[in-house]
Amino acid sequence: MTKISESDNVVESEVKEKDDQPSETKARQIELPESISVRQLSELLETSAIEIIKQLMRNGIMANINQVISYDAAAAIAAGYDYEVRLMSRAARKAAIARARKKAAPGEDGGNLQPRPPVVTVMGHVDHGKTRLLDAIRKTNIMDTEAGQITQHIGAYQTEVNGQKITFLDTPGHEAFTAMRAHGAQITDITILVVAADDGIMPQTLEAIAHARAADVPIVVAINKIDKPNANPDNVKQQLADAGLVIEEWGGDIVCVLISAKEGTGVTDLLENLLVVAEVEDLKANPAQPATGVVIEAEMDKTKGALATILIQNGTLKPGDTMVVGTTWGRVKAMYNDTGKQIKRAGPASPVVVLGLSSVPEAGEILNTVADERRAQALLQKHQAERQAAPLGTVSLTNLYDQISAGRVKELNVIIKTDVQGSIEPIRSSLEQLGSEEVQVRIIHSGTGNVTESDVMLAIASKGLIVGFGVNSEEGAKKLASTENVDIRNYTVIYNLADDVAKALKGMLEPTFVEVIEGRAEVRAVFSAGKGKSVAGVYVTEGKASRNASVRIRRGQEVIGESTVNSLKRFKDNVKEVATGYECGLGISDFNDYQVGDILEFFSLKATSR
Repeated sequence: MTKISESDNVVESEVKEKDDQPSETKARQIELPESISVRQLSELLETSAIEIIKQLMRNGIMANINQVISYDAAAAIAAGYDYEVRLMSRAARKAAIARARKKAAPGEDGGNLQPRPPVVTVMGHVDHGKTRLLDAIRKTNIMDTEAGQITQHIGAYQTEVNGQKITFLDTPGHEAFTAMRAHGAQITDITILVVAADDGIMPQTLEAIAHARAADVPIVVAINKIDKPNANPDNVKQQLADAGLVIEEWGGDIVCVLISAKEGTGVTDLLENLLVVAEVEDLKANPAQPATGVVIEAEMDKTKGALATILIQNGTLKPGDTMVVGTTWGRVKAMYNDTGKQIKRAGPASPVVVLGLSSVPEAGEILNTVADERRAQALLQKHQAERQAAPLGTVSLTNLYDQISAGRVKELNVIIKTDVQGSIEPIRSSLEQLGSEEVQVRIIHSGTGNVTESDVMLAIASKGLIVGFGVNSEEGAKKLASTENVDIRNYTVIYNLADDVAKALKGMLEPTFVEVIEGRAEVRAVFSAGKGKSVAGVYVTEGKASRNASVRIRRGQEVIGESTVNSLKRFKDNVKEVATGYECGLGISDFNDYQVGDILEFFSLKATSR
């Protein structure tokens, strides 16, 4: 049996050889789906992707390794390898997906696994009806409690459909969804993409699609507001296809349901489809294990203390359990479900508000239960040591080759932002062709406009980098990228862009540097240091002054010198640095012409993006 991984399609096929007349070679049989990527076909046929691409070129089809080709094209290639090909039935495809994407708790032997509810995240453009949909599902009036009728926090809710439970995460946007992934918490099984029938796909919709795809979770589309007089579901379906989401009605594999959250139309059908997708996913967990979970949100309550909304992922949480969450711990004093009712047990996929932690944890932190306080303290020390250790290296063009060589990177995730839509496809095509057997270039999101914090958050979670063409980065995006070491590369010439990525893949890219201002100081006095040398008495007005730092001397608008700080003193003591608001004396190598009022600018060069 040969298995291949899922990107746009998951295929698992049995290749059988006829056992009659063993001395004679017989054609092997193979089942192919309606569409398959070049990579998947190469793995299924047990040949190189390059050979598949060559065969496609001979047939007049230009394709790269990640491109999806039709059944007819794939069948023609397979026939050339002496396979008898037939179209995979829908039932067989669902069974293949179920086997290929079977999810179980880590470390389980399968003996105690039981089906668990799916965890569903609702995403989409603002005001397309995400909260109204959850309102219809829960049959409670959530929206009236939200300021401006826009979701302001993360909520977790559970509902029951035909005797089966579904857990919903209501996020204020895909940024929060991806922020949890950035913490290492993969909590969602299915994503509902809500698209308004009267508005169609918007930029935030495309971002949501990119975030869901990067998380590798199934997408179910809910076309909302079909009750509006100007609703046009067919137009939305076409836009979905253009975005790479081909619905089942059009021969694809994306479940699409028409709904009106306001009137309740189609909501039951949507829920039933979620259960079908969950059944295919074959979601299981072991409720008998010690509980593990993820923090959805947390706050400090004035009367109750630290409260954390936890989504239990495996095991069962009970009052009295000793829990460790990141760098905080405590014992479960009480638990409440999403309706505020106190409960005694919380099993897999259950959202629960927990009371008993010593401090407020961060969203995305992992909850673990342990036997006693001694083990809790040991786990806390381990977590604290991990926090102090160097963070996992992020991928940049500068360090890409080293990470490839070390085997840490098999796929380069890239986010493309351009000034105009027409630039996206040439850039995408140029980059995807640069992939090799060692590392593939994967475009996880593309769009127009400046680089935003959402783009940076997606890069953090996916350990990717951002390529900008003819655009700038928003200030918030720059700060977040700097803090998280996300590589943002800006270009105005496509050739330079592709050339840099190609060089990075081969380890030939020279690092680029930018100047970082570390501090500024004003000369308040000048003193003789003997032997014709002078030192400056300065007041640090911004940042810090450091010994051995590079320094630029400004007099008015003119730069009169540039060198390094060779001495730094506070009173009579030599110091390494002086912070804002303090006075100090300093000397600069090969410079003596200080004047009161001069501005000293301390800076360093940092390897970074263009």
